Amino acid sequence: MDESIYREQIIDLYEHPLNHGHLETPDWTYEEDNPLCGDVIRIDVKLDDQNRVAEVAWSGDGCAISQAAASLLTEEIKGKTLDEVRTFDKDELLELIGVKLSMARVKCALLSLKVLKAGAYGMPDPDVLRGADAEDTDTKGS
Repeated sequence: MDESIYREQIIDLYEHPLNHGHLETPDWTYEEDNPLCGDVIRIDVKLDDQNRVAEVAWSGDGCAISQAAASLLTEEIKGKTLDEVRTFDKDELLELIGVKLSMARVKCALLSLKVLKAGAYGMPDPDVLRGADAEDTDTKGS
């Protein structure tokens, strides 16, 4: 696609963001800022019983790139497992954005991914949770 179309998409997402807001009962919430430019992003995620992203919302302030990246990222991770979220990488996000960015703008674009990964890695491993549930069941029966 032509870069001018991507630029238009960035402006459109800045003016009409996707998944913008907060979740009432997220499984995790994480927020971080970019002190160099002042961008701030918060992401709320709710997982379903199979550890897939059931709901996601973001909020924050910043430049058009950081805001558009948060919209694109949150839209892209819907339905993904916790492991898929943890392994989603910067190249995938930069490809979604679709325009060449200066190093300063790359930091703006990657802020939402940094926030998402910090939250995802703060969650217990799903296999550990399943094991804990099985242990709870065993001890309750004794």
